[in-house]
Amino acid sequence: MKRLHVHVSVKDLAASIRFYSQLFATQPTVKRPDYAKWMLDDPRVNFAISERDGKPGVQHLGIQVEDRDELSEVYERLQRAERPVIEEGETTCCYANSEKCWIDDPQGVQWEAFLTTGESTVYGSDQIRSKAEALKVACCAPSCCKPSAP
Repeated sequence: MKRLHVHVSVKDLAASIRFYSQLFATQPTVKRPDYAKWMLDDPRVNFAISERDGKPGVQHLGIQVEDRDELSEVYERLQRAERPVIEEGETTCCYANSEKCWIDDPQGVQWEAFLTTGESTVYGSDQIRSKAEALKVACCAPSCCKPSAP
């Protein structure tokens, strides 16, 4: 069963953890010095916050799948969406190992489709997700775990 993913950038992680813990009536499933995540079943969502992007607000949206068959199904749908799809493959991001791809909707909203394959002790780095950014670094796959340019 698929799960909606929402990642929000925040300026004050501690205040945001308190707020979302009250909103969701539960503590985060994952909590790090710069990141927190709630894996909720009602509503079924992977909701993450971090202080990493610098600009408060929705960073990106996504669809998290539970197995490779669902991942293939979502990849096929994205290919039919008539937008460039960046297949990132295996990566480490947001304290998790995963396999993912990225697509921008017609308004530029960034979406990822991913399968989490394990936990990681490191977050990774900032994300390169748009097709334009990927073309600038053609030798590298888009990744949330590559350093951002200064």
